[in-house]
Amino acid sequence: MTDASTEMSVDMGVDLGRGLRLANPVGLASGTAGFGFELAELIDLDRVGALYTKGTTRLARAGNAPPRVAETAGGMLNSIGLQNPGVEHVAHEYAPRFAQWTCAVVVNVAGASVAEYVDCVRILDAAPGVDGYELNISCPNITHGLDLGRDPQEAARVTAAVRAVTGRCVIVKLSPNVTDIAAVAVAVESAGADAVSAVNTFVGMKIHRHLRRPVLPRSGTGGLSGPAIKPLALAAVAAVRQVVRIPVIGVGGISDAGDAVDFLVAGADAVQVGTATFADPVAAVHIVDGLREYLADAGVSGPRELRWLPERDAERQP
Repeated sequence: MTDASTEMSVDMGVDLGRGLRLANPVGLASGTAGFGFELAELIDLDRVGALYTKGTTRLARAGNAPPRVAETAGGMLNSIGLQNPGVEHVAHEYAPRFAQWTCAVVVNVAGASVAEYVDCVRILDAAPGVDGYELNISCPNITHGLDLGRDPQEAARVTAAVRAVTGRCVIVKLSPNVTDIAAVAVAVESAGADAVSAVNTFVGMKIHRHLRRPVLPRSGTGGLSGPAIKPLALAAVAAVRQVVRIPVIGVGGISDAGDAVDFLVAGADAVQVGTATFADPVAAVHIVDGLREYLADAGVSGPRELRWLPERDAERQP
C-alpha cells in the first residue's frame, strides 16, 4: 500500500486534444451507460474521467427487434441497433444536464452518411455540457454500419467533414472488423482526428441449438464485447499506437485495474469500461482507484509512463 504523500504525486490527468483534459483515464464506454442519468443514481459519475454517451443519430431510432443481447463465453453479443431519442432531444434536453457534471461528456455520433454526422455535430455544437464527439463509424449491428469504418478514404472523409464544423475534440471509434486497422487510424489522423478509440465490438454469432437458428434476429450477428475480446483489442491498440501520434483510447474487455494497466502498457492513453458495468455498475470507479494505487506503487507519475516501447526492448537485446 502507498502512503498519502506518494499518492498525491500521481497525476492521473489525460489530454485528448482541443482542450479536452480528463481528470483520469477511465471512461464509461458508449452504449453501456446510456446517457448517464440512470447510472448517476448508482455511482458518482464525477469519479470517472469521461462518459462516452450512447450512439446519437440525426433522427430518433427505435433500435432492432428483441432479443437484442445474448450471453457468450467470456462476453456478450448485442444488436441494439442504436436506439436513441435523436440529436435534437440530446442537444436540448440532455446536454444542459451534462453541464452539471464534472466528468467530461463525449457524445457518440452515428449516421448513414457523412451529411448526417455533420448535421449531428452542428446541432450539438450549440449545446452546453458537450466536451467532444466520438464518431461511431464502426457499428456492427445496423445496416451499413461498418461501411465508413472499413475504408480509410471514407473514414477520412467523414472525419474531415466533422473537423470542418467544430472546434471541439473529435475522436474516431475504429472498427476491428477490417484488414488493416492501422491504415484507417493513419487516415483519420491525417484528416484531423484528435484521438481514436480502439476498438469497437467484433462481429459474432450465437446459435440456438434446439431451434437451429441464430439467437439474435435480423442478420443473426451482433457485436461481441467483454473479456473474450481483450487480447484482440490489445493487439489492435498496439498496432495503432505504432502508426499515430494522437491519443489512443483502449476499449475491449476491461474488467479491473489490471486490465486497464495492460492497455496503457500496450499504448493506450486512456481506456473505456463497457461490459463490466453491466455486471457491476461501480466497476469503472473501482478501476480508477485501483489504477491510481498501481501507479503509486510502481513509482511512476502518470499513466503514460507505463507504455511499452518496442525499440527500448530491442536496445536491451544482447
